[in-house]
Amino acid sequence: MADTTDTPRARRLLRDIDPSTWEHPADRAALQALRKVPAFDEVLRKVFGLFGERPIRLAFQANAVRVGERQFPAIHRLYSDVLETLDAPERYPLFISQTPIVNAGAYGMDRPFIILNSGSIRLLDDDNEVRFLLGHEVGHIMSGHVLYRTMTVILIQLAALGFPAIGIAARAVLVALLEWGRKAELSADRAGVLAAQDPEAAMRTMMKLAGGGTSEETDLSEFLAQADEYRKGGDIVDAVFRVLNLMAATHPFHVLRAAELRDWVEQGEYDRVLRGEYRRRTDEPPPWREDLAAAARAYAEEAGSLFEQFSDAARRVREAVLEGFKKV
Repeated sequence: MADTTDTPRARRLLRDIDPSTWEHPADRAALQALRKVPAFDEVLRKVFGLFGERPIRLAFQANAVRVGERQFPAIHRLYSDVLETLDAPERYPLFISQTPIVNAGAYGMDRPFIILNSGSIRLLDDDNEVRFLLGHEVGHIMSGHVLYRTMTVILIQLAALGFPAIGIAARAVLVALLEWGRKAELSADRAGVLAAQDPEAAMRTMMKLAGGGTSEETDLSEFLAQADEYRKGGDIVDAVFRVLNLMAATHPFHVLRAAELRDWVEQGEYDRVLRGEYRRRTDEPPPWREDLAAAARAYAEEAGSLFEQFSDAARRVREAVLEGFKKV
């Protein structure tokens, strides 16, 4: 891992930035829907009653090394950059865990912390790529995602073990958590690019998370073209499987995340934030009706896009069938 710049990078420090600045409207809508799932509060209480804060922290940190000035000092420097850039209200503990999987995660209840996989350090060869990954996790914490993300991980593990203590109600909660979690990733990606302040590095990180290749082995423009092809192409069967493939996933597909992030940058939102045009934590929150309307529009646009994919695919199938009859 090495910084590709020869001179110190000029960062815009986003003083007092409010997390709503980067939060995707669909994230907020899915979270509201999640909280209305029957038995959600009951399942939440039972999960945390079984485990509690301290055992969960120990379980996640048992095979990890805490980052500091004397342990992983290069990562410590990059993490300090991220915390300063996003003006994080506190310094959340950061640990590195030995695993080849390129990823990171923010967990906890009242005292959040971040786990960075060692595989990320080995593969991400640009400091801004690491800044993006760390900023993504800090964004999760500042947006208040960690409680529900931790709950998701616990429920997935309990389901895999066939644990009976919570009951069938937890399955509905888990499905809702997974749906919300995929939307929350879109918010955290925006926080990550604001922390790195290098959109290309952010999308390169997505490409490496997807394929694991080095910069010499991959091409970002080809990866983004692949994302566009995935979003637009295919027949009706492809459209169905695009939905089904996501149902049990904790994250949206990396090609789609890269495309979503590129759209946000190209729409000018990223530049507006760097110019200082963002909501401060001291500002009055937007009227709840306005926030709800934005969330509803995001969901409606997503549903409309999916409907268009089905309709277009169905049209192509119909045309292909009719053309086949003409040749008979």
